[in-house]
Amino acid sequence: MLVVAAAGFALLTGCAQVKLAPPSASIENVQLAKSSGIGPVAVETFTPAAGVPKSVDQALSIRSNTFFSPYDSSFSKYLQEALSVELRSAGLLEPKSGTVIGGQLTKSTVEAGASQGTATLGARFKVSKGGNTLYDKELVENDSWESSFVGAIAIPAAVNHYTALYRRLVERLLKDEAFKSAVKP
Repeated sequence: MLVVAAAGFALLTGCAQVKLAPPSASIENVQLAKSSGIGPVAVETFTPAAGVPKSVDQALSIRSNTFFSPYDSSFSKYLQEALSVELRSAGLLEPKSGTVIGGQLTKSTVEAGASQGTATLGARFKVSKGGNTLYDKELVENDSWESSFVGAIAIPAAVNHYTALYRRLVERLLKDEAFKSAVKP
């Protein structure tokens, strides 16, 4: 109880360092993956794209609060896990598959202004099979919402909107016709 109170106080005073919760599968994405006709795939380690500052991959600052990924403090690895969780839940993650999905984090921003919040998440996804690249495309998700001057309202809202972008980016990938064609058995 004391830890929860201390974390709440830290958020209110603007000095917290908070690890994001691990991503969880969504019913919508699991059903989408199952019905898409894709075959079993492997997911390799995701990395930040060339030219993306290391700091973009390591931490987000929302009103002086620092948020980081539970996976080596890497948002690219958080995206890798978000995709893996959805595929694993759909029964489509097979580490020994010859079809491999890779990715590079290209964008990761969040702002919690006094009246408007915004967030962007982007990644370049690649699918390869037998050393041949079958898919190579950058996908980007954006969000905006009504924010608040009050940090205790604005900060959790910003985190929720930002982390929802991971699920939405995976959904966009699973709906992409060129991607579905590349990962068909």
